[in-house]
Amino acid sequence: MTAVSLPLIAPMLATAGTLPPAAQDERWAYETKQDGQRVMVYLPGDGSVRLRARSGEDITAAYPELRPLADALGTTPAVLDGEVLALDEGGRADFQLLQSRMGLAHSPARAARRAARVPVHLVLFDVPYLAESLVRLPYAQRRARLTELGLAGPYWSTPGAVTGHGAEALAATREHGLEGLVCKRLDSVYEPGVRSRAWIKIRNMRAEDVIVGGWLPGKGRLSGLPGALLLGQRDAHGRLRYVGGVGTGWSEAERTELARLLAAAPSARCPFDPAPRIPDARWVLPQVVGEVGYSTRTRAGLLRQPSWLRLRPDLTPRESAADLPEGLG
Repeated sequence: MTAVSLPLIAPMLATAGTLPPAAQDERWAYETKQDGQRVMVYLPGDGSVRLRARSGEDITAAYPELRPLADALGTTPAVLDGEVLALDEGGRADFQLLQSRMGLAHSPARAARRAARVPVHLVLFDVPYLAESLVRLPYAQRRARLTELGLAGPYWSTPGAVTGHGAEALAATREHGLEGLVCKRLDSVYEPGVRSRAWIKIRNMRAEDVIVGGWLPGKGRLSGLPGALLLGQRDAHGRLRYVGGVGTGWSEAERTELARLLAAAPSARCPFDPAPRIPDARWVLPQVVGEVGYSTRTRAGLLRQPSWLRLRPDLTPRESAADLPEGLG
């Protein structure tokens, strides 16, 4: 079999927002927002498969259980858009479980051992290439083409999308404790690498990606460990703006892991612009990305009642903080 040279396609991204107006409900499709690692799947039609993360990194070796997908479409070349999940005992996506599988693309033996204990599942939701580019086709047609492929296997599936009934779909995600909903306009083309208003993501809690720029040492039994992290997000000009500190939400194991990561990246300079006045702050190179939940923002743009949710090793500092309000600072 001869491999087809497939184009590299950056994933289309959703913009945070709310449900479309009720009068436009039938113009939109609704999909469950997944809590995993976004991947583009390349099937050249020669019996091979390649997985790329949002950053473009080749992560194929991290998920050996997905290799049989190489033969799912025979000799038909395709690029598929989806998300890799790790499921808990209740069948729900658990990002902390997935973290034990991420970062192993250069350690195939470790990846195979982890796969035996924590297998992943790939959900597919778009097909921007199928023997030819489909990026200019409307979402409704691409979704129909994807469904016709019948991609269902032991470690992958193609969950359905609902047209209309957005309010009911969002309520269902809340009832089942799911992360949220993605609303996709039926006539929308596929915009590689673009954070588009044609796709709207709705989280069932306010949550955003942040960059760790420093930490405050813990006291007592936490001596030597971070008692709080100092967080930032990049503004439209690329400056890292301070958005507050977080001191709750992590387990002891996560706190220890954070301490290890921060100890490896000390810095004599404050990375925030402007620099906040924080006594006893320990500054670090802004390279650790995490996600926090919070209630709202202050007028100054600080996060109110933040709580640590998770590390985001799948994101680079330049990919995070897309939801930072315009004009902050």
